Amino acid sequence: MSALQTSSLIFSSSSSSSSSSSSSSSSRRINAAIHVPKLSNVRFPVPKKATVTKQLLIEEVNNLKDAFINIDYGTESTSQNDESYDTRQKLYAILEAVSDRVEMHDNIGHQRDNWNTLLLNSINMITLTASTLAGVASAAPSGTTLLALKLGSTLLFSAAAGMLLVTNKLQPSQLAEEQRNASRLFRQIKSQIETVMALGSATEYDVKDFMDKVLALDRAYPLPLLGAMLEKFPQKYEPATWWPSNRSKRDQNESTQVGKNDNNGWTHELEEEMREIINVVKNKDSEDYERLGNLVLKINKVLAISGPLLTGIAAVSAPFVGHGPWGGVLAVTAGALAGAVNSFQHGGQVGMVFEMYRNCGGFFKLLEEEIEANIGEGEFEKRENGELFQMKVALQLGRSLPQLKELATKSASFRTSGTPVDEFASKLF
Repeated sequence: MSALQTSSLIFSSSSSSSSSSSSSSSSRRINAAIHVPKLSNVRFPVPKKATVTKQLLIEEVNNLKDAFINIDYGTESTSQNDESYDTRQKLYAILEAVSDRVEMHDNIGHQRDNWNTLLLNSINMITLTASTLAGVASAAPSGTTLLALKLGSTLLFSAAAGMLLVTNKLQPSQLAEEQRNASRLFRQIKSQIETVMALGSATEYDVKDFMDKVLALDRAYPLPLLGAMLEKFPQKYEPATWWPSNRSKRDQNESTQVGKNDNNGWTHELEEEMREIINVVKNKDSEDYERLGNLVLKINKVLAISGPLLTGIAAVSAPFVGHGPWGGVLAVTAGALAGAVNSFQHGGQVGMVFEMYRNCGGFFKLLEEEIEANIGEGEFEKRENGELFQMKVALQLGRSLPQLKELATKSASFRTSGTPVDEFASKLF
């Protein structure tokens, strides 16, 4: 190829110089002869590329060969990949179920909130209409008109009493709050699953743990009303429990231990700090919510009995309107009081307030169990990383890390002096 290019250059030089003088021709020939050596600097990459391509092809063939060998003989890396793939598939299945539960609880929560509004308005309208009929009947002359007014008032009061009994048994505002709490907690589980999958540290323990959490939450906040509904008027206040009772501690690995050291981020000072936080939570927050929960439970019981009782008295008094001065007065007064009681109970959503206190009490109970489980574990590597756990506790209580340490120091000082601490642990609620 180079010889041909050189010949062509010399030939073109010679042909162009034939029409000029002999001195020009020799000069052109000399120039052509001078330019010929420059052709040696021209690079011809074809052979080099061929060599490189051949080497790359050999390497690719060897890589493919190794890959087929690994697949055929089931090497350790392949088995690990298969196990990780199966784990992710299971977590995706749980994630789909959790997303569906979030949607169900949202829809049913809206439905039961509508129940509360519709039943409240309907019962109040019926009660006030019956009271109005009873008042008009007390001023009406005897006859067919009086009988119709008394009959209508009696029927309306009876219907209101029956509806109140059912409404007070179900407590729609409390049911709606249960579904709101369940929806929020299922979203929390969904976020935890997504975090584990994003970190790439999913194990079979995670699958079992999330399954247990989902089933425990199903039991804590059931969807059906008949046979599975939570007791709306228990003997005493009990915090809600939506986590598995037999939770086993997870063996911590490199991906979940932030700032890992010999003690997994735990120090003696941090353990003492967590113990002081438990004392404050138990003696202030949990105790206060227990007191408020019992108080609201008693108020709700009184209102749940008073509403149907007053409506029933009005229904019994309505037929005696016109037969004495007290018949109409008793019917109208009892009906008006029943409407006021019903408005205060269901309009004020006393059942929802009780459920809110139950949920808050469960939050503090869960926090206590998590702290006790960590500081009670003798092997540091089986605990959650200390620095990470401290940050979680601070965020759950609505505090910064310095504020958390300040609270622990304050609690220790008050305990030494024998006086209860004058501050709640949580700044959120």
